Amino acid sequence: MAAFPGVAAVFVVFLAASSVPSPLYSIYQQQWHFSAWVLTVVFALYVVGLLGSLLTVGALSDHLGRRPVLAAAVALEAVALVLFLTAGNVTVLAAARVLQGIATGAATTTLSATLVDLEPPHARGRAGVVTSVAPLTGLALGALGSGFLVAFGPAPTRLVYALLLGAMVLAAALTAVLPETSPRRPGAVASLRPRAALPAHLRADIVPVVPAMVAGWALAGLFLSLGPSVAAQLLGLHSRLVGGVVVTLLAGTGALAVAVLRSRSASALLAPSSALLGIGVLAALAGIVADLVWLCAAGTVVAGVGLGASVLATFGTFARLARPHERSALFASANIICYLGNSVPAVLGGIAVTALGLRTATEIYALTIVVIVSVAFLLRMNQLRTQRRAVVTPGE
Repeated sequence: MAAFPGVAAVFVVFLAASSVPSPLYSIYQQQWHFSAWVLTVVFALYVVGLLGSLLTVGALSDHLGRRPVLAAAVALEAVALVLFLTAGNVTVLAAARVLQGIATGAATTTLSATLVDLEPPHARGRAGVVTSVAPLTGLALGALGSGFLVAFGPAPTRLVYALLLGAMVLAAALTAVLPETSPRRPGAVASLRPRAALPAHLRADIVPVVPAMVAGWALAGLFLSLGPSVAAQLLGLHSRLVGGVVVTLLAGTGALAVAVLRSRSASALLAPSSALLGIGVLAALAGIVADLVWLCAAGTVVAGVGLGASVLATFGTFARLARPHERSALFASANIICYLGNSVPAVLGGIAVTALGLRTATEIYALTIVVIVSVAFLLRMNQLRTQRRAVVTPGE
């Protein structure tokens, strides 16, 4: 069905728009003279809007229909892009990020449901693959495209948003002709009540997964907020394009890892993903300390593979464990964990940069991630040992 690839493209565009500001943050800092912690707060405000949207309007399209909710998300994203386009200070930038977060949260839940609705009968599972690959693909393409336009195009803080506005016009046109796949039904207001839960009978299986989720998304938060600054100030890579490449190395590799490893079981990926995240971060940190760009890049690629495998492992674990009536609240909890892991460490990192300097703060941030993934790895290995003992001595 032609609508399926169109909806997938809109999914990627929304996530690309969310990462476009990353290569621009250093320019905004130079123009408006704000500190690193303010930068990371602006980054985190996007997550606040996104989380609020996911928790409240996540199920709204089940009651109002896919098209109305998606149309509202596209319109709100367009408003955010206009604010980005006209921003003259950090306050307007922050407002744009909040609105963008709300729009992205509403869009991603609706687009995910629409992809499932439109999934071809001969390709069951395709919607799940797209919803797994699209976020990291969008983050990679948005950052790389933004970095390219900043480096080689005119009006670096304007052109990319103008192009995205054009993409939103196309998204609106697609929405207008999209077949409605979810008829209206009562309960829209009740569906706005935030739902999040971690059932007691699942906690023993989920707790070992949480550190891996936090570490992976904390690393993504570092790259999206401070990554371009690290490349410029610590590695001497001052090209504006590099700011986008830094994010793309992590997110793009993660997207490829999701595509390649999608058939592997979540349980088989939990320990390896944590190990790869830790090894990659240590290698990247060693590259920064030794001023070796190639080592830093190689470490980022390894960490990207770990990030992609971690996304599959952690969300796959939630999907495997949740009973049908628990899925909505459980995945709300999963999103809370991921996006708090994405935003809170980034803000703390920004504060540390202001207090300690970029190099020291980056080293502390990286080593903290290594500690967290080490905990995740040890918890998973202990879980496997417990399971093996239970199999060997079933009667005891």
